[in-house]
Parts: sequence; structure tokens; C-alpha cells
Amino acid sequence: MRDISKIWKMIKGKAYVISLCLLGGLLAAESTVLVVRAAQDNSQSAAAPSQSTACNWGLSFPKSGQAPRADASAEELAPYDAHYLDSSGEKVIYLTFDAGYENGNTPQILDVLKAQNVPAAFFLVEHYYKTSPELVKRMAAEGHIVGNHTSTHPDMTQITDSAAFAKELAGPEGAYEALIGEALPKFYRPPQGRYSLANLAMAQKLGYTTVFWSLAYEDWNENNQPTEEAALKKLLDRTHPGAVVLLHSTSSTNAKILNRYLTALKEQGYTFLPLTELS
Repeated sequence: MRDISKIWKMIKGKAYVISLCLLGGLLAAESTVLVVRAAQDNSQSAAAPSQSTACNWGLSFPKSGQAPRADASAEELAPYDAHYLDSSGEKVIYLTFDAGYENGNTPQILDVLKAQNVPAAFFLVEHYYKTSPELVKRMAAEGHIVGNHTSTHPDMTQITDSAAFAKELAGPEGAYEALIGEALPKFYRPPQGRYSLANLAMAQKLGYTTVFWSLAYEDWNENNQPTEEAALKKLLDRTHPGAVVLLHSTSSTNAKILNRYLTALKEQGYTFLPLTELS
């Protein structure tokens, strides 16, 4: 269960998706019964297992231009108000950025988004508000969603206590409200894609939508950036209708290719939507 990529290689080519993490979480809980009461109030959370199984969000891209296989289906995530793509089949894109720190690339990214009139979401950790408050203000002022990427960017699957989980999300909430004067939008992205069923239920109970992704590439190492052409090709090959695109704003390559990427997608007939439209 620990090496999801190897497991996906074993089942590559199958016409269905085996939800390894969700199944593992259910099997690990000795007396867990997961019940979705569709007829009840939608605000009720689905029951979470009493014992958590740590999972890495993983994707497999069997065919260019098509949605990837993920380690959990949209239907399995839905009871927890968690999503990784728009399954409508429409040519829409949800652009998101993760930021653990600022290294000078975000202003250029924001310039491109403004020029292209494209909405995005920025998932920020708490100290980003202290080091780059003017950029956070600009994100909000220009209509982008600022999401919760936790206070300290830990492995959230190691947090099994609901109060401790809530404390990790409280840091960005307080920082955003103090800076912007409004409540932080309720969108949460687990650091490194590490999650468990219990985590999803905790986030939902706090009013959050958990947002994974259906498209990403190795852009996070600022000391080993891919070339512009290699990055653009990989992104375009993996783009698909309903994609939730994960980029890192610390990537100098992303800042350089963003205008070309967005232009290419528009030429292919894609439109861009905010996360508030994701369901």
C-alpha cells in the first residue's frame, strides 16, 4: 500500500480503477461501517474509519488528453466533499498553485493571469502571509481564491486528533482574516497529497472542500527545473477536460511558460473556472 506508483504499474491497462487507499482504510478499521445517507441533510459528514490508513495521492496517465486514473474515484471522494477533477466532460480547467514560500516568481504569474483574465487558486501556508502579505492582497484583489495549505506543511495523516487537525488549518485562517478582513475561502489541499479517510472527514466537518488534482508534473524543485519545452509538452499532453491543474508558484519554468500554456489551452477551446464551480 505504501508504493502507489508501483501498484498502478501492476494494474495499468485495466478498464477500471481500484481505490487502494480507500479500500485499505476500510479494511484497516476493524469495526468501521461507511454509510452514506443520501436522503439525509447534505451537511452531514460520511462516517470516517476509526483507524486511519495513510495514502499518497497518485495518478496514472494511460492516454494523452484523457483524464488520468486516480487512487480514488470521484464517486468515492464525493461523500467527503473532496474532488480532483470536474467529471462533466466539458472543456474546463481549474488552475491551482501551491506555495510553501515565495522566491520571486509569483508576480510574473499574477501578471499573466491578469492579462489572460484567468482565475486561479493559491494554496498558501501560514508563514507566506508574513513574508509576502502584498502578494496575498494582490491575489485576493484580483479575484483569485486563496486556499488553505496548513500552518506548517506537515504530513497530515500523522494527525489523528480532530483538535490538532483544526489547529493546523486555523493558522492560515487567522492570517488571511487579519490581512484581508474576510474569512478564508474554505478550500483545503493536503500537503504532498498525503491524506486518510479520517483527514477528509475532519476537513469536511470544518466546512472545507478538499481539493486534490488531476494534472501535475515535477516542477517543485527550484534547483532542478525542467526546460520550458519539456514542461510545456508534458502539461499539454496531460491536459484533459475538467482538469484540476496543480502547479507550484516557486517554479521559474512555470512563470516563463504560463502565458504560452494558457494561450494554447484557449486555442484548444478550453475555458477557465474558479474552484467555486468545481463539483
